[in-house]
Amino acid sequence: MSEEILVNVTPRETRVAVVENGMLQELHIERGWRRGVVGNIYKGRVQRVMPGMQAAFVELGLERAAFLHANDVVRPAPVDAGQTEDAPPQPISTPSIVELLRDGQEIVVQVVKDPIGTKGARLTTQISIPSRYLVLLPQSRTVGVSARIEDEAERLRLKTLVSDLSASHGGHGYIVRTNAEGQPAEALAEDIAYLSRVWNVVERRGREAAAGTIIYEDLSLPLRAVRDLIRRDVEKVRVDSRDTYDRLQAFVAKYMPVLAEKIELYAGDRPIFDLYGVEDEIGRALDKQVPLKSGGYLVIDQTEAMTTIDVNTGSFLGQRNLEETVYRTNLEAAQAVARQLRLRNLGGIIIIDFIDMTDPEHRRQVLRTLEKSLSRDHAKTTVYDFSPLGLVEMTRKRTVESLERQLSETCPQCSGRGSVKTAETVTYEVFREITRAVRQFDAARLLVIASPKVVARITEEESAAVAELEEFLGKTIRFQADEQYLQEQFDVVLL
Repeated sequence: MSEEILVNVTPRETRVAVVENGMLQELHIERGWRRGVVGNIYKGRVQRVMPGMQAAFVELGLERAAFLHANDVVRPAPVDAGQTEDAPPQPISTPSIVELLRDGQEIVVQVVKDPIGTKGARLTTQISIPSRYLVLLPQSRTVGVSARIEDEAERLRLKTLVSDLSASHGGHGYIVRTNAEGQPAEALAEDIAYLSRVWNVVERRGREAAAGTIIYEDLSLPLRAVRDLIRRDVEKVRVDSRDTYDRLQAFVAKYMPVLAEKIELYAGDRPIFDLYGVEDEIGRALDKQVPLKSGGYLVIDQTEAMTTIDVNTGSFLGQRNLEETVYRTNLEAAQAVARQLRLRNLGGIIIIDFIDMTDPEHRRQVLRTLEKSLSRDHAKTTVYDFSPLGLVEMTRKRTVESLERQLSETCPQCSGRGSVKTAETVTYEVFREITRAVRQFDAARLLVIASPKVVARITEEESAAVAELEEFLGKTIRFQADEQYLQEQFDVVLL
């Protein structure tokens, strides 16, 4: 599989696109005035402890106070008299938040989820700091290995190696990332030394900094992309900015010199995203409907509670029978759904309504195709079996806003409903408002200002009704069209 990473830089916005076999799979956006805060570590102050929510609000110096749940507060595990250091920790219940935190307390926290909508950032005191091959867990002693490294001999080698290296650098815990597979001891030793230096700085700043201060900031988007997204099958990282290219070269020279040859400066006249068709794909990623090659299509609806995805056959008639047609459409849809989740960065609860299938083996194959297609997703996903209603429920970890909510805002015409009242409905609302106004206030004449479409309907199709209303009320009613008025807007003015 051919994969490239494209970095497009403009003065106030940086975009990173992951393209696999010529198709856009992921898009990451960072704007200068609104950089994400996930991964940043702050010295915060507890603003308010909420016992009923088992949580606290913490002031970080951001626009809104952040949210810290009791489950995300590190606490020392109790040690039984006969328990050895190597024994597995005994499960303990979460103490009350009032036992863990108090109002006004200063605390070092890390952001695990950006502010989304009206919600503040989500926090944890369980600090983790990533590098190229490892994730440092300074409050743990455990070494874990990514589940995507499947070779048992390699897993054992990495775990043993990192455990031995960790012992000489404070004995901290680590997660071995997928990128570490096949890496020599020297590369992992460099990562551990780097992470130890970073943690020493974080500890010192945590003691000295004032509350509401950032004490560790994650890398900028281009550097994070190189650190987190490059895998063995990534052929090139193409950058259209000389300054960003130089910074990437300096970064990889210091931390991952073997990747230096993969970083390439793009100096073509045509914009890099246009060259790869990324701009068109971004536009399509904002549409509700996603066409499938077979003629079927997906309909994606994102709501506050969940995202629903409906699969339809459309014009696809198939070659044999209805069941075969449905099966083929669902197989294609399963792959398309996995891609759209990554591209649109949809998270939380996701409900997929595949077309009904009667053959249990077809259901298993569709589910297997979905899980396989999700295997390349960087976000954690969990897929459940078909429900009795034929729906597939799944979750995808969300740390930042979806692509739609990063690039779009609520429609002023419909206020986010996705539809507006018909001109006929608004016409009868106007009539009711006229009657209400005349009964409340004394006026000889009335002026109604509304959108051109509503005024046209009233003066043409409802002219007889207007005449009846004028006779009934004993008032003269005049109508005025205004292009500035939306279809549902109108004003009744007493003259």
